[in-house]
Amino acid sequence: MTECHPVNHVGITVSDIEKGIEFYTSTFGLTLIMGPLVMETDDGLLGEICSDLFDYNFKKGRIAHLASANGTGIELFDFETPAVEKRENNFEYWKTGSGIFHICMTARDIEGMAQRIVKNGGRHRSKVWNVFGEEEPYKLTYCEDPDGNIIELYTHSYEQMLARRLSY
Repeated sequence: MTECHPVNHVGITVSDIEKGIEFYTSTFGLTLIMGPLVMETDDGLLGEICSDLFDYNFKKGRIAHLASANGTGIELFDFETPAVEKRENNFEYWKTGSGIFHICMTARDIEGMAQRIVKNGGRHRSKVWNVFGEEEPYKLTYCEDPDGNIIELYTHSYEQMLARRLSY
């Protein structure tokens, strides 16, 4: 049997690193643990990593690291050269290789959290779903951050939500 590994972090592109930090810290209470730092194709370690990872068009950007309550990280990227571009359709769920489909945060009061997301510049994208019927407290909904990155909200942990369901 293969060893189960924890999720370490998720990287998200934002159009303004300071606004991204403000959104994720004030909306979800994430803690800024490093940054924003400048990423440049120079001879420093971060520059070497960027040169190795990104294509020849990359010259400069910024990065910030945030931590959630359970230690999983959110890594924010703001690219200057080439400049960040917003996708026309931010919900291309059927395409691979163009980034993550969504991240999911746990919030017992997802209605209140969805309102907080909207108040902080995001969008509430779907209705709130009672996934096991109206009598059960297990709910989910979809929202967006100010840059259109999809954020799903669960009222319970991943294991709790899925352990109750054998199929849809």
